[in-house]
Amino acid sequence: MEIRLADNIRVFRKQRSLTQEQLAEVLGVSPGAVYKWEAGLSTPELGLILEMADFFDTSVDVLLGYEMRDNRLEATQARLWKLNSEKDPTGLAEAEKALKKYPHNLQIVSAAAFMYRNIGMENHDRGLLLRAIGLMEDSLLLFDQNTDPMGDKIIVYQNIAAIYVELGETDRAIELLRSHNPAGLFNHQLGMTLAVKCRDYKAALPCLSHSLLILIDMLFNTTLGFACAFHLRGDYPSAKAILSWGIECISGLKNPKRPSYADKVVSIYHVCLAGVQLRTDSRDIAKASLAKAIALAQQFDAAPNYGPDSYRFVTETEWTFSAVDSLGKTAEESLENLVVVIGDDKLTALWKEFRESD
Repeated sequence: MEIRLADNIRVFRKQRSLTQEQLAEVLGVSPGAVYKWEAGLSTPELGLILEMADFFDTSVDVLLGYEMRDNRLEATQARLWKLNSEKDPTGLAEAEKALKKYPHNLQIVSAAAFMYRNIGMENHDRGLLLRAIGLMEDSLLLFDQNTDPMGDKIIVYQNIAAIYVELGETDRAIELLRSHNPAGLFNHQLGMTLAVKCRDYKAALPCLSHSLLILIDMLFNTTLGFACAFHLRGDYPSAKAILSWGIECISGLKNPKRPSYADKVVSIYHVCLAGVQLRTDSRDIAKASLAKAIALAQQFDAAPNYGPDSYRFVTETEWTFSAVDSLGKTAEESLENLVVVIGDDKLTALWKEFRESD
């Protein structure tokens, strides 16, 4: 709720070309009173507000500049999340008002919790962070209301752990992360905490190694998914850009000391890139990408390595890891099947040309 009475008195007075002295004479007050109203130093009595509204031929609401805000549940939720994204400190007061009105609503409690967390983290404010933990713990009791498929209690536990790290309570953070870490989902956070806060590299490295292997798999599927989506949309420059970025990322993770599954992954990228280049570049450029794909595939097939040591930085892991490729047993077979899956006539013809020249 915002009142703009001071500004509006000035605006309406000037619209009628009146001085402060002239308006004061109309209302039977001193010029100093009008000055204070317009400067926001004082507020006219209700009777004078009614008289001014009548004199200016407007309503009291318009003169006050009062706007009725939508305080229904959904509007309040949206307003809190917006204030949260803007990291607006005034949102804390709004959050407390909303909590008084809707104390048992998951969305309201969650929005307030994350607002306290965000502002508390940035300002290193212990009080705000403790309030965030309390609200997050409250939200865990309300999860039967959750309708968001992306929402889950483990995300709440992860954020509580992050707050404990900020508060210097590292042991509590690690305990939370270890007890709420399905499939090693938060090994990145656990490994970083163990390394940075506990200085325990022996405990950190298995977590970080596992996290990196999962990240590589996610990167591969995400970039290929993007490339396919961009290709279907006809946005070939974006498809080419993300494939090139994927090639660079995975190539940078290749272990230079031994055969690497990264070669097989990058060969798949190059085939997809060739398919895009047939639409955006010359046929010779596409041929060069396909030649790289075949060379990498043959290099991998000569000494295949599906283990975790095929990537850099993966020094040790407590989890059994072996890469699996549903496209084919060998890298060359995978590329052959990939061309069929893509189903692009130009790429199929170019691939056939390469295979016949072998």
